[in-house]
Amino acid sequence: MPVTERALELAMTAAQAAADKKAQDIVVIDVAEQLYITDAFVIASASNERQVLAIVDAIEEALLNLPEKAKPVRREGERAGRWVLLDYVDIVVHVQHAEEREFYALDKLWKDCPSIPFVDRDMVDADSSSGAA
Repeated sequence: MPVTERALELAMTAAQAAADKKAQDIVVIDVAEQLYITDAFVIASASNERQVLAIVDAIEEALLNLPEKAKPVRREGERAGRWVLLDYVDIVVHVQHAEEREFYALDKLWKDCPSIPFVDRDMVDADSSSGAA
């Protein structure tokens, strides 16, 4: 069964919130066929611990501001700020320091699962405004 509409809404909102805080290499992976516990992973990188925590805060705020609010049922790794996991049941968000991202390579671990395209809305806006010049 593919990712649910709710999971897609949460994943895209989380990915955009991460992009708004300058997260790098944002990937959304549909793991619904492989896992029964969640539908999608959102994975994002940051260059330092402070940015990891800022991205996590932005994601939590964005998901709380949805019409149907979402709060994580579990969060791990916040104290160290190297890899923070936010479990929203429908999705699991991984915000990793770039070094952890490279070392643990979640993207490669789940490479057999389909990715869900995410395009940062600021990049779309920048493309459309530069085309008008």
